[in-house]
Formats: sequence, structure tokens, C-alpha cells
Amino acid sequence: MTELHEKRIARVIENLKAMGLTQTIVSDPPTLFYLTGVRIFHPGERMLALLLRADGGHRMFVNALFGTPDAGLPVENYMDGEDAPAKLLPWLERDKPLGIDKNWPARFLLRLMELNAAPSYKDASAACDDARAVKDAAEQEAMRASSKVNDDCMAEFAQLIRPGITEKEMAEAIKGIYAAHGCSNVSFEPICGFGAHAADPHHGNDDTRLEAGQCVLIDVGGVYQDYASDMTRTFFTAEPTEEERKVYELVRQAQAAAEALVKPGVKLCDIDAAARDIITAGGYGPYFNHRLGHFIGLEDHEAGDVSAVNQNVVKPGMCFSIEPGIYLPGKFGVRIEDLVLVTETGCEVLNHFPHELTVKKI
Repeated sequence: MTELHEKRIARVIENLKAMGLTQTIVSDPPTLFYLTGVRIFHPGERMLALLLRADGGHRMFVNALFGTPDAGLPVENYMDGEDAPAKLLPWLERDKPLGIDKNWPARFLLRLMELNAAPSYKDASAACDDARAVKDAAEQEAMRASSKVNDDCMAEFAQLIRPGITEKEMAEAIKGIYAAHGCSNVSFEPICGFGAHAADPHHGNDDTRLEAGQCVLIDVGGVYQDYASDMTRTFFTAEPTEEERKVYELVRQAQAAAEALVKPGVKLCDIDAAARDIITAGGYGPYFNHRLGHFIGLEDHEAGDVSAVNQNVVKPGMCFSIEPGIYLPGKFGVRIEDLVLVTETGCEVLNHFPHELTVKKI
């Protein structure tokens, strides 16, 4: 195990102690990769568990079908047909509470409870989530690199805007462009919303063909060197109407105001309010119907968000999206999204593709 991963585990252990715990089970593959550097497979219906202990007695439990990962810590294999949860019993502190990963299947937890593995159980996911929320130097460089690729790709996505292309065809082309730029996957299924479909924040692409006069909302991200990117831009295919210009400008101003507020010590809810207040003052408050942003890293959506109810304060190393939008049902929608990385004094905006209203006539 590298020094980097030892430090990450140490951070999780400190978080555990603050929760009054000395042991926890971690099963989430992205978190296991974060802690060990090993690309962990998805185990399907089989049990996968990493036991972390404050005294250093860490141990991973893996079905023999998947071999023995070189995770830099002891691995216990088990066979199909064995009582997998029972394999943990010799390694647990049976008289102390046990932390559980929120994503660990209930069938394994219930079996541990039947075996009286611990006197009590607690959702300890925050111990890992809070560690992952603050990116270390290696992760910060990875997020910069991934977002740089996304900027380069967005320039090519804009060239896909042409008469008659369908949303599905554009999405498939986007996937190919990411692959050509060295991405191992997309962060999520690309969202390509034409015209009124752009008023659905999470529109599912269909066979709608692009026509002159429609707006084009492109919300995309690629996985580059294990880290996800995410960005949204909205284009117009003809000179925008007065209302389209007004809405676009409100969203652009809201996004800029929120980004300008990001710095250590500021509450995440206040960043949301900075954008939301501008849109509300412009008369479109009810049409901004989602939180301002989400945390991102190894996964496109990680624990933590920029919302009206999140009272947590910003810390250096956090990375999250700023993505206000206005969605007018049956008409059109506009969203502009960047990722920001919190620095010691403010934030670094990771996306540099232009924000100005762009018309690509078709």
C-alpha cells in the first residue's frame, strides 16, 4: 500500500473515532479504490467487504472467484456456498459497535446481526464520504486533467449541432469523442435536450430530430484517469427570442455570482442562495427546480451537495458543480454548469469553455 493510501485510511480512521467507532465495514467499490488504489470489481451478488479497524487490523474479504487483490493488506478468500458474513467474525471486535457502509446489501448485515457480531451497528458512511469530499493533491490534479479533456470535447460536441441529427445520435457521437480523447467511459449517459426537451433537467434522449430555432442543451462528462468530469452548455440554432436571451443571461449571471462566492468558510446553502436569488429576482424562481450542485470525483455524484438545506461549510479541496438552470415547460430550458475546486482563498473554476450566448445557425 502506498503512502498516499495509508494517509487516506488514516483520515477515515480519524473520522471513525470522531463518530465513537473503532471498526467499520466498507464495501463500495469506488471507496475501496480510493483507499487501496486497487481497481475493485463489482461483486454482483457475492459479498465484498473491507474491515477497517482503528488498531490497524484491517482485512479484506473477497470471493475466491475474484482471486486475491493486491491491496497491500491481508485478504481472506471464501468459496461459493460458504457463510460469507461469518468469515468476518474472527476479525471483529465483538464487544464494540460496528460501522456499516450504506451500500452494503442488507442480506449481509442481517446475517451479521443473526450471528451477534456486534452489540450495535451504525451507518458509518460519513467517515469515508467526508474523507473523499476533500480531494488531496493527486486527486486535484486528476480533476484538472479530466475537466481539461471535457473542455476539449465540448468544442467537438458543438460541431455535432446540425439539422436532422437526433438526440440519440448526438449522444452516441459524444461517447465516441470521449473515447477518442482517452476517456475510459462517460461519467453518466449524455443528456442532449432539443427545444422543449431542454426544459426537462434530466431528459432521456429520444429520436427527436433537431430543427432550426430549437435550443440545444448538452450535459456531459467523461471518466479520464479514473476521475469524472461534468459540464453543461446551452446553444441556440437561430437568433434567440427576447425571452430566451433574458433567461440565458439570468442563468449566466446566477452561475457567475455563485462561483464568485465559493471560498473556505462559506456555507454551501449560501452559495445556492446566491444563484437562486438572482433567478428569483428575474421572475423565474419556480423554474429553477433543483439544487445548485453536487460533489464529484471518482463518481459523478458523490456525497455532499450545494443546496438550500446544506449548512456545511466549504473546505479547501472540495470539488463540486455550479449548475443553475431555468426550465420553461413546453418551451425551452437553459443550464450552464462548471466544476469548481476550492482553494485556500477562493476557488479554481475547472471548466473554461465559453459561457457567452452562442448561436450555431442550422
